[in-house]
Amino acid sequence: MKSYYFLIADLTVCLRTENDSTDIESLLPSFGVFAVERPSAPLLLTLTIDSKPHPTPERRLVRNFDTGNGNTAVYQLTDGGYEYMISNIYGDDCCLLTANEQFSDCHCALRGDWTMRSFGLNNALMLVYAFAGSHCQTMLVHASCVALGNEGYPFIAQSGTGKSTHTSLWMKHIEGTELLNDDNPIIRILDDGQPYIYGSPWSGKTPCYRNLRKHLGAITRIERAPRNSIVRLAPIEAFASLLPACSSMKWDVAIYRNLCNAVSRLIETTPVYTLYCLPDEEAARLSFGKLTGKEK
Repeated sequence: MKSYYFLIADLTVCLRTENDSTDIESLLPSFGVFAVERPSAPLLLTLTIDSKPHPTPERRLVRNFDTGNGNTAVYQLTDGGYEYMISNIYGDDCCLLTANEQFSDCHCALRGDWTMRSFGLNNALMLVYAFAGSHCQTMLVHASCVALGNEGYPFIAQSGTGKSTHTSLWMKHIEGTELLNDDNPIIRILDDGQPYIYGSPWSGKTPCYRNLRKHLGAITRIERAPRNSIVRLAPIEAFASLLPACSSMKWDVAIYRNLCNAVSRLIETTPVYTLYCLPDEEAARLSFGKLTGKEK
C-alpha cells in the first residue's frame, strides 16, 4: 500500500493505492502543486483506491444528479454511509465510491481507460472533500475568484451568467488582480473566526490550480441587467444567496446543518453583495470600488 498526501486549504488529504503501479501524478495532474511528502496539517480524509468490484447489496437510491459533465447516482448504506456511481457524459461508469458517515474513510474502484479513471478519481475526491469539509467549517463554493493583494473576492452565479467574464474584466482593468480559481475555490472559517479563501485542484475548464490562501474580502452574486448597479444584502438575503453556491447534500441532516451553521457564521463577518451588471469595464470598476472600499 502506497500513500500520497495533498495539502488542500490547509487540510491534509491522504490517497492510498493497493497497486504501486497506479500513476497518481498522471491521473491527477491538477493536484501537483498541492502534493506534500508528509502531512503537516490535520487529516481531513483518506481515500483508498482498491479493487472492490461490485456495489454494496443493501443500499437505497437517494437520487441521481446531473453534474454538468456526467451523472452521479447517490445511494445510502445501512450503516449511515454513502455509495456513489460516478459516470461521464457518455454514460460510462468511471468510479464506484464508498464513504463512511463522516466522509473521513473512503474507498473507490476505478473503471475504464485512463480518461475515465482520471475523471472518476478527480470527481470522487471533489465529492468527499466537500462533504468531509462540512465537519470543520470548510465549504467548496461554485465561484470564480480573483485575488488582489491579501484579499480574495469570489463571484457566484448560475452557470452561464458570466462569473468568469466578470473576473476576466477585473484582471484586464484592475491592476494587480490575479485569478485564484475559476470554478471551485474553498472557503474556510478558521479557529480565530476569520474567513479565508483558497485555491483548489478543481477549476472547471480553466486550468488555474493555485495553492494560495487569501483573506475573504467579500462575496458577490452576479445577475445580468441592462444597467450596472450593486447592493449589499441583508443577512437573510445574504444567506439565501450564498447557500445554493456551496456543495452539500440537503438530505443529510448533519452535513446540511453544518453547512448552514458555517454560512451563518460567514455572513456575520463578510459582506455579501448582488451585482446587477453588463459584461463591461464599468461593471468591473463598480464592483471593485464597492468591494474594496475604494469607490470614487
